[in-house]
Amino acid sequence: MAKLNFGGVEETVITREEFPLEKAREVLKEETIAIIGYGVQGPGQALNLRDNGFNVIVGQRSPSKSYDKAIQDGFVPGETLFSVEEAAKRGTIIQYLLSDAAQIALWPTIKENLTPGKALYFSHGFGVTYKDRTGIIPPVDVDVILVAPKGSGTSLRRMFVAGRGLNSSYAIFQDATGNAFDRVVALGIGIGSGYLFETTFKREVYSDLTGERGTLMGAIQGIFEAQYSVLRKRGHPPSEAFNETVEELTQSLMPLVAENGMDWMYANCSTTAQRGALDWKDKFRDAVLPVFNELYDSVAAGNEAQKSIDSNSQPDYRVKLDAELSELADSEMWKAGQVVRGLRPENN
Repeated sequence: MAKLNFGGVEETVITREEFPLEKAREVLKEETIAIIGYGVQGPGQALNLRDNGFNVIVGQRSPSKSYDKAIQDGFVPGETLFSVEEAAKRGTIIQYLLSDAAQIALWPTIKENLTPGKALYFSHGFGVTYKDRTGIIPPVDVDVILVAPKGSGTSLRRMFVAGRGLNSSYAIFQDATGNAFDRVVALGIGIGSGYLFETTFKREVYSDLTGERGTLMGAIQGIFEAQYSVLRKRGHPPSEAFNETVEELTQSLMPLVAENGMDWMYANCSTTAQRGALDWKDKFRDAVLPVFNELYDSVAAGNEAQKSIDSNSQPDYRVKLDAELSELADSEMWKAGQVVRGLRPENN
């Protein structure tokens, strides 16, 4: 394990050099990894583990689109594809990758199949951290572990296929067997993590819920909408407003930030852009800092978790969600985005 020092703050990081794939295979050679749920994270993790030589089965209800997708991906009914109940019974490691609401609903089934010595694996700390609200209280005689890729299951798979790795956090909530550390790290390497950094279930869910509502999705969409609206109201056409708001950021600048950092990007743009960005960054920071504090407080208090549980468990949740997403997709900004993306050289 490597120790990284960030200005006096020390963190533990595990790389593939320190814990190679061969060691991960040795650790898990007698294990059957049951992927419960084949929706967002399930396919990427299942396929990466299978391609890396691990014994993987999938548990998914049938009939469903996810069940059909698992078959398309090469999982065979009765051999490597089963009902949730059967997969949970067969698995020595149960990767519980359903949505938070579905985890709550199916918890009695999973708990029934958590016999002593098994491992219960999450990619989100939600269910265990908010156990008073979810009812997910694991038995004391199983390992409870977490590997949380810092990206979607689609990104995890695409980067794996491209020979790259998506960074992940790992955590141990309960070490009943004494082997929880080797198990969790082996699984993290097995799913294709670039490296693994240590966290806790609580820190993972607090940072994740804040990030999703903040810079990863909620805040960035809000900023997009605000700038696009101002440009349009000041007379700029849709293509120009979209290019200056989204296209240049995602296609040109963010890749540079990802490769070299914001300081490098600042140093390698025009002096006019440098001066303006440096002058205005503090104004934006000061404007949104109170919102982020309010957001984090809401996450820590369990309010965001309860909102998710209440809304996602409603029978018409999917209908309401589709309506909200349609409103977003049908907005002028993202309609303009469809046209602009179609004009990229690789699409012509």
